[in-house]
Amino acid sequence: MFPFEVLSSETSAANLLQQVRWHDGLQCPRCRSESVIKYGSYREYQRYRCKDCGRTFNDKTGTIFAHAKIGLDNLLFAVYSLLRFNTSIRQLDAELDVSYRTLQRRVERSGELLDAPSIDLAGPVEIDEVYVTAGLKGRERDQQSRSRGLSTRGRGTYAEDKPPVFMIVDRSTDQRYVVPAKSADESTVRLLLENSEEESLAVYTDGFQAYDPLEEDENYERTAVIHGEGEYVDGDAHVNTCESHASLARRWLSPHRGVSKDKLTPYLRAFELRRRILRKSGREALKEIVRTAL
Repeated sequence: MFPFEVLSSETSAANLLQQVRWHDGLQCPRCRSESVIKYGSYREYQRYRCKDCGRTFNDKTGTIFAHAKIGLDNLLFAVYSLLRFNTSIRQLDAELDVSYRTLQRRVERSGELLDAPSIDLAGPVEIDEVYVTAGLKGRERDQQSRSRGLSTRGRGTYAEDKPPVFMIVDRSTDQRYVVPAKSADESTVRLLLENSEEESLAVYTDGFQAYDPLEEDENYERTAVIHGEGEYVDGDAHVNTCESHASLARRWLSPHRGVSKDKLTPYLRAFELRRRILRKSGREALKEIVRTAL
């Protein structure tokens, strides 16, 4: 359910920020001291003073919400709508009385601050790659723009504006990782699979040649299904979960009418955050969003 009561005013949004940020106790954002007292207010936000360093601060100090030209309620509404409903920034611009450029900067900055996923594999693991359209959108160009239509099918490269994105599914933990890369080669595959708890990690792949060297490596037990020969499932061996997750990632990117490859990583990290809040209620999902942004 949409958290109307939280986003109805900047005061209620400020209360949510205060609850989430100081859940484990007040702390000075500059010297990390816990000797903090209340010290008046700043607009809708509680103001504090650190007894050790003498500095004052409020609930937004040192966060991505500080010095924003857009109210916290509108900013949280924009980020929540983007993650929950995959609303484009252009549509949010039409809904809110905020300039497109201001909204774009704040939403994109929120995505850039999302942490990279810590890949920790227990196995068995599925791994597959998908190629997405991501070109020079939004850049200053010295030459004529290249088409984002990309009429050529099949595998692409980062230089050709069709970078690979690896999908990794750990079946034992149901963890799913979406990792963009500049190339789909053996070194990239090994880098993604090296964080394993098992001495011999069971890996299920398709017939792509970049996975072939895993056959001769004692650290992996690779089983492949060869799509080119009409083989998609062989007992437990398949990459159907990866392919399903890849289709969701493509759908996530489609409303934005092309994504710059410079910003592909933040968009995909936002996609992973969306999966974490998918089954949460509106208020709990909003708390998770704020907690992640902090």
